[in-house]
Amino acid sequence: MKKIKILFTIPNFDTAGSQKPLFEIAKLLDKNKFIVEIVCLHNRGDFFQKVLQSGIKIHIIDLYKNARPVIKMLKECYQLSKIFKKINPHIIHSYNYAADYTEPLAAKMAGIKWIYTKKNMSWQGPSYRGWEFRSWLSDGIIAQNSDMMNDFFPGRKNVKLIPIGIDSPKYKLDMKNKSKKNSKRYLITVANLIEIKGTDLLIKAFSKINNEYPEWNMLIIGDNSNPYGKYCIDLSFSLELTHKITFTGKIEDTKKYLDQAEIFVLPSIKGEGGPVAILEAMANQKNIIASNVAGIRDQLAKFKEHMFEAGNEIELINKLKYFMNCSVDTNNRLGKVFYDYVVNYHDISIERNKLQQYYQLLLEE
Repeated sequence: MKKIKILFTIPNFDTAGSQKPLFEIAKLLDKNKFIVEIVCLHNRGDFFQKVLQSGIKIHIIDLYKNARPVIKMLKECYQLSKIFKKINPHIIHSYNYAADYTEPLAAKMAGIKWIYTKKNMSWQGPSYRGWEFRSWLSDGIIAQNSDMMNDFFPGRKNVKLIPIGIDSPKYKLDMKNKSKKNSKRYLITVANLIEIKGTDLLIKAFSKINNEYPEWNMLIIGDNSNPYGKYCIDLSFSLELTHKITFTGKIEDTKKYLDQAEIFVLPSIKGEGGPVAILEAMANQKNIIASNVAGIRDQLAKFKEHMFEAGNEIELINKLKYFMNCSVDTNNRLGKVFYDYVVNYHDISIERNKLQQYYQLLLEE
C-alpha cells in the first residue's frame, strides 16, 4: 500500500506553543503507513535542533503572506503553491495558531488537501473574517475541545473533535526526585506568564492563606521575561512572598519540578484549546485545581469539584484551602485517580490513532 505523506506546518520551534504536541505526533505516526515532513519559518531555538536530530525532514519556507494588496498576495500564494507541489504531500496539516488564510489558499492552488488544528479560543473580533475564510478553504478541521465544536463550528461537517494527548510514561512520578530532607509541601503551576493564565490571581490567593500553611510553598514554572512576568515577580516581592514562591523561568524539562509538588493549579481566566500542562501534571500524579473555562472543563469533566469560577479569588482560595488541608497521602491518592484518567483518555496514542483514521478518511472523500 502506498504511504500517505503528511506535511506539518508551524511558524517555528522556538516560540510557537504547539511545537511539542506537533513533534510528538510527527514522531509517532505509523511509519509503515505515513511519511512525515515539516515546514517552519526559521531554524532558531534549541527545540529546532531536537526536531532536526529526530531525522524528520524539515523545510524552511516563508509560509504566510500579507493579505493586502490582494494581487500581490495571490501572486505570492501561487509561488508558495509551486513549492507545495514540489514537496508533494497528500495532506498539509497546519499547527499555526493564527487566522492566516494564505497558506490554505496556496494549498488549494496546488490541489493538495489542507487541514488545521484549532489551537486556541480566538474567533470573534478583528480576526473573525480570517478564521471564517481559513475554515472555508480547509478540507478538514480538528477541534481540541467541545466548546470549539459548539461555538465555532456548529453544523460544519468537516470538523472532527480530537482532544490533545501526551506521552504519559514520560511524566510518570519518580519518587527519587522528591526531597525527603525537609517538610516543605509544594503547589505548582506551569505556564508561560501571560495575562490569560491568571498567575497573579494565584499569587494573590496564596498570599491570603500563606500564614495559615507555613509548610506550603509554590513553584511557578514558565517564561517570565515579559511585562506580565515581571509584574508577577514584583507582586511576590510586594506581598513579601519571595521566601515562599520560586520563579524558575522558561524550563524545557518540567518533570523534575512536578515530581517535587503535590498540587497543580492552573487559574486561566480565558478559554484554552487543550492545556497540555494539566495533562502532564495528571500523568505525574498531581492533584489538580483549575478554572472552569473552555478546554479545561473538558479535561476535568469527571472532576467538577476540582474546578472554580475563572477569576474568582474567593473560590480559588476555598479550593486551595480544602486540598492543602488534606494529608500528603490523600493528595497522592487523588493524584493516582488523575493518573489513571489521563492514561485511559488522553494518552498520545489515542490522539495518534484518531488522527491516522482522520487522514485516511480525508483521502477517501
